[in-house]
Amino acid sequence: MILLLVVALGLAGASPLQDGNVCQPHSRPWQVYLHGGGVSCSGALIDTWWIVTSFECAPKSYSTIASLGEHDVTVDEGTEQHVHVADVIIHSPHRSPLNSLTMVRLAEPARFTRHVQPIPLPSRCPQPGESCHVSGWGSTFPNQHETSQRLKCISVPVVDDQTCMNTFPDFLFWSHGMVCAGRANTDNCMNDAGSVMVCDGQLQGVQWLRHGCRDPADPSVYTKLCMYNKWIRDVMGRYAPTLPAHTAPLMMP
Repeated sequence: MILLLVVALGLAGASPLQDGNVCQPHSRPWQVYLHGGGVSCSGALIDTWWIVTSFECAPKSYSTIASLGEHDVTVDEGTEQHVHVADVIIHSPHRSPLNSLTMVRLAEPARFTRHVQPIPLPSRCPQPGESCHVSGWGSTFPNQHETSQRLKCISVPVVDDQTCMNTFPDFLFWSHGMVCAGRANTDNCMNDAGSVMVCDGQLQGVQWLRHGCRDPADPSVYTKLCMYNKWIRDVMGRYAPTLPAHTAPLMMP
């Protein structure tokens, strides 16, 4: 009897953890699932043609597919649009301590529907103490690296720069292009490169460094997108697709 109990407990311990942070389906219509060409990560739709993601999530032109309107990536829900990636523009110089930002142009424009909508770029910078929402297709358990079939959502508080810098290991350096969110006793891990941080209905970050997945007492690091508005708009203008006037996409109000 004791042996059976030990075996049962052992099997229970070996079972996958049940992650309860699943988003309300299709509550983040700007969330994009980038997959293929060696990547599997997230981005944010900001325009009919354009996605913002991190350096780590940089996809491959015409090898990566951007799936819009996704929730469960293993099921055809009838809401999806699957579009190849065309141009991939990485902010240079990239990676810590400089920048971690990638712009992705779709090979054809997104069709805006109830399940596919853009997220506005920031009109201001996030403030310490502000509550924001992070979403992605990754585990929200520290040190668990399995991807999730359904979109996950967590709420995190923005923390001040000095608090964040104090958690950096010696080999990493602070950048003014960073913003940190999450602290002890909060859901502070989203193990998905390019996961999206939204504050007050605006796109404020894409994941840079997953410190909160290594130690849940530490904040995770996001690209501070309010510092990159000009670069993003410059890229959108420089790499704008050339289309005959009659093929230009219709914009829903």
